[in-house]
Amino acid sequence: MVEAAYNDCMVDPRKFKKLIEDAEKPLFPGCTKFTKLSALVRIYKYKANNDLTNKAFAELLQMIGDLLPDINELPLCIYEAGKTMAALGMEYEKIHACPNDCVLYRKELKTATSCPTCDTSRWKLKKNSTEIRDGVPAKVLWYFPIIPRFRRMYQSVETAENLTWHAHQRESDGQLRHPADSPQWKLVDHLWPDFASEPRNLRLALSADGINPHKSLSSRYSCWPVILVTYNLPPGLCMKKKFMMLSLLISGPHQPGNDIDVFLEPLIDDLKLLWKEGVEAYDAYKQQHFRQKKAFNGEQEFGEAPSPLSGEEVLREVEGIKTIWGKASKKKSSKVGTKCWKKKSIFFMLEYWVFLYIRHILDVMHIEKNVLESIIGTLLQIQGKTKDGINARLDLLERGLRQELAPQIGAKRTYLPPACYTLSREEKIRFCTTLSKLKVPDGYSSNLRNIVSMQDLKLYGLKSHDCHVLMQQLLPVAIRSVLPKEVRYALTRFCFFFNAICSKVVDVSKLDKIQSELVITLCLLEKYFPPSFFDIMVHLTVHLVREVRLCGPVHFRWMYPFERFMKVLKGYVHNHNRPEGCIAERYIAEEAVEFCAEFLSKVEATGVPVSKNMTADDSIGRPLPGGKVTTIDRELWEQAHLYVLENTTEVQPYIEEHMALLKRQYPRNSKNQKWLQLEHNRTFIYWLRGKVTEELSAQHNISHNLKWIAQGPSLDVIKYSGYIINGSRYHTKDRDSSRVSQNSGVSLVATAMQVASYKDKNPVYAEMSFYGVITEIWHLDYNLLKIPVFKCDWVDSKKGVKVDELGFTLVELGRIGHKSDSFILASQAKQVFYVEDQLDSRWSIVLEPPQHRYPCSVDDDLNDYFAEPQGFDRVLPEVESLDETDDLVLPPVRGDCEGTWIDN
Repeated sequence: MVEAAYNDCMVDPRKFKKLIEDAEKPLFPGCTKFTKLSALVRIYKYKANNDLTNKAFAELLQMIGDLLPDINELPLCIYEAGKTMAALGMEYEKIHACPNDCVLYRKELKTATSCPTCDTSRWKLKKNSTEIRDGVPAKVLWYFPIIPRFRRMYQSVETAENLTWHAHQRESDGQLRHPADSPQWKLVDHLWPDFASEPRNLRLALSADGINPHKSLSSRYSCWPVILVTYNLPPGLCMKKKFMMLSLLISGPHQPGNDIDVFLEPLIDDLKLLWKEGVEAYDAYKQQHFRQKKAFNGEQEFGEAPSPLSGEEVLREVEGIKTIWGKASKKKSSKVGTKCWKKKSIFFMLEYWVFLYIRHILDVMHIEKNVLESIIGTLLQIQGKTKDGINARLDLLERGLRQELAPQIGAKRTYLPPACYTLSREEKIRFCTTLSKLKVPDGYSSNLRNIVSMQDLKLYGLKSHDCHVLMQQLLPVAIRSVLPKEVRYALTRFCFFFNAICSKVVDVSKLDKIQSELVITLCLLEKYFPPSFFDIMVHLTVHLVREVRLCGPVHFRWMYPFERFMKVLKGYVHNHNRPEGCIAERYIAEEAVEFCAEFLSKVEATGVPVSKNMTADDSIGRPLPGGKVTTIDRELWEQAHLYVLENTTEVQPYIEEHMALLKRQYPRNSKNQKWLQLEHNRTFIYWLRGKVTEELSAQHNISHNLKWIAQGPSLDVIKYSGYIINGSRYHTKDRDSSRVSQNSGVSLVATAMQVASYKDKNPVYAEMSFYGVITEIWHLDYNLLKIPVFKCDWVDSKKGVKVDELGFTLVELGRIGHKSDSFILASQAKQVFYVEDQLDSRWSIVLEPPQHRYPCSVDDDLNDYFAEPQGFDRVLPEVESLDETDDLVLPPVRGDCEGTWIDN
């Protein structure tokens, strides 16, 4: 750790000498476990993880000091502790800026006292006075130099190895799993082969958005963090807080707006240096020096549509624009040519920027949220969110469309006839009841009951992730029995589109079909919804498939991880008079802690959170506390034990041997597969025990696992009410009944014997999906082995499972089957949850919660706060037949629904 920090301390040799002393000095005489530095790093990590204030941290230092022997090296105040940690931290630069955002006081303007553009003073004015406070800047840009931070990334052996994952460990099968699979990445490789030949060169993306650092929502204060992410890393680490780099912090109180280019200058200068010349860095994994370069793959901004023009065409359009930065001058630029261009972006100073397919990325998170709010607002007639109203109806009247929907204006009230997308009161109750009764698995989303008002029949306080899960899976379920069929299917198709493009693995061959299906969907929506519904957000969906095709999966670009990071930055602010200073100081302190955590054993990184549903060994898992020992009956013991045997690899040769033995012993039934299977199930347990005992007596080579498994488990099992395995939390049905979440649903894909009738003697073996509910969780005790199994009530696969015309699987949970085969291994379970069907309460719709792993070597953890829903196992359903209306045109006015009265 100290050696890795050597380059950062070269400027101040005394600081480095002190760091070496602290790293070698025992915490107290005779202490062998902690040095002064390692103990301080642990305490600082505790502060970072638990968001301690400085006052609480000072009290913690004092308390620990009192617990230690009188002679110890632990600092007793924050100031002394900070001096020790400062040697391991990185620096930031405070660059003064014009309060009107005209210039930065750097380079040739470093000594200027007033802005050369607007002549505004560089310094603040005294309160209620025109007198200048000399030396106190009016506005500050906080710059966190990126070059030393990139160097430090390679000083960790593990991180240095991960930074070349894209070149050495990435799966290349033509599908899009990572930005490295995208044409944009490959374009840079093609145009600059020397850059591509060194896999340690970094590929970057940038995100900028404003945050309100104050707790008061009424405050309009806005400061702007500019965040860099590194795409070289594996999918599970790319968007982690640890690898999100705060490069700039633009002070408030107002957003920079069009003048953000002024504040990006120091970052662009470093990016140009890294691209043209590179810098020397040390690779701790390969233990060699190399020349490090960077390529910037794109910028993420909310609200700006991607241009259909190429970079060269855009550059030609903006080349002649002369921009005068700042907000003091009304005439800020002299525009040449097309008037839609405001400026020539500062990113065109980067050599490769003009060649990128996509330079500014659309944010799927905000598009999805705004589209969902428009749909919900229109269906439930939520004020301020609905796209239907008097003005929308008057627009239709003016255009000569759907004259039947014209508002009927009275003296005191106006009547709006019910459109085909209008919900009746009974339908609103059904819609809201479905969401209010909904129980989802742990970590799937927030408690949706809290956003549903049954009194007003409205949804309130929808957050971005609430909109995400509704649009991805829940909205099609909530509207199953409301609205005319044509409108319902059009909205369902729109939801399927968002579900398809949010897939973690993108099949490029299906993107054309997704795009064509979207066009049809938008045309269907235009048939039913008013023109006011089709705002810019609905239009932007047309461009999303192109971005997926060129840049890869959307979860590497959407704003969820950046929003979470900015929430962390807001949490740094404890002195609301100096919010940017709080953020800067806390950020560099946590950088030091993260750096030290790389070199300390048993210390988890702060910026790579571990889900509460993850265990040390996911394939084994762990039970929830509260197990009870119970003696089980012999029949259930045999059933559970047989299932364990049939799913143990070492037992498979014995199964084949036993089946062959049965065919020899009963030649008349040798071709009756159904009888052989039943006889095998009845006798195999005891035959195997004798067989293994015989082989042990003959001193055959038998593994310990097979030895203990063949003997069978104890009749005394430990029963639990919950179990965590494979990143999922499972509960028994009884435990779920008293909770607001649903964790008892399971599914299993297994090879099963299928018979045409009870007389069928030659069944067919094929893969089938089984759905059930966990009733008991057992720990089978095989002496030296403990094997967890789930006892489930499985739905009868013949009469209790069906698939509807939209591809939803429905199950009748009250129709129980497979009673002689109730058990599965806990490791085999795949979590599902059930939503009561609006059309028939006996049936429930099966939905899958999110996967907690990437389909590659590194764990998926997009869920620092939330997880991402799993898809519908298809790109888009084939619903062309549903668009046909049996030669009947859907009338614009609903005859089975009341209209809306609005007070004039």
